[in-house]
Amino acid sequence: MRRALLLILALFTLPAMAAELKPFTASYTADWKQLPISGNAGRSLKSLGDGRWELDFEAAMLVASLSEVSTFRVENNAFLPLTYRFNRSGLGKSKQVEFDFDWTQKQIIGSDRGAQVRLPLNRGLQDKSTYQLVLQHDVADGKKSMSYQVIDGDEIETYDFRVLGEERVHTEAGVVDAIKVERVRDPTQSSRKTVLWFAKDWDFLLVRLHQVEKDGKEYQIMLKEGTVNGRQVKGLTE
Repeated sequence: MRRALLLILALFTLPAMAAELKPFTASYTADWKQLPISGNAGRSLKSLGDGRWELDFEAAMLVASLSEVSTFRVENNAFLPLTYRFNRSGLGKSKQVEFDFDWTQKQIIGSDRGAQVRLPLNRGLQDKSTYQLVLQHDVADGKKSMSYQVIDGDEIETYDFRVLGEERVHTEAGVVDAIKVERVRDPTQSSRKTVLWFAKDWDFLLVRLHQVEKDGKEYQIMLKEGTVNGRQVKGLTE
C-alpha cells in the first residue's frame, strides 16, 4: 500500500516538475553562412514577479537585427502566452508582429506586418517564442515526439518535432552533452530544416540552433556563455 501511494504521488508530481521554470540567460555567436561576418544573439527567461514570465531573444550583426519578446504565465502545468512582440530589420526584410492573448474573451488580437489579426484562442496554443520553451521542457520530460499549435501570421500552424538522440556540442563554455531535436516538415511542402540542441545537465538550455532556409541560406547560433538559475554554465574540457 505504501509503495502504491508513493508511486501515485510521484506520478502526480511529475508534470509539476516538468513545468518548473528556472530563469536563465544565454549569449550566442550568430552566423549567417552567406555573410563573412558574425553577430551576437542572446536569450533569457526572467520572472516579472507577479506570476508572469518574460522570454526574450535578440540577435544582431552589422546588417541585420531582430528581437522577439513574449510574456506568459503557467497555470495547471499549461503555458499561457499573454503578449508577443517581434521586430526584424535589415537585409531588405523588415517585419513587425504584435499579438495580445485575451484568455477571458478567448481571442488573439494583433497585427502582422500591418495586417490586422483576430483569431480564437484555445488552451495549448503557443506563440512563435513560447513553443520553444514548451519544447525545452517536453524534451526534459523525456518525450520523443512533440506537436504544438502555434500562431504564425494570421493562421494557426502545427509544429512537429522529434528527438534524434544524444550528441556532444563543442561550445565556448565547454563540451556539452545535449539532446538533438529536429523540426519535422513535409518535404513536399517545405525544404526548410531546423535542428536544435538542448543541454542535458543545464536544465535543457538551448546551446545550438541550425537553420536552413528554403533558398538554401543557413543560419546558426552557438552558445558562448550562460547561467541557469544563477549558476554559470560550464561544460567539459577535452
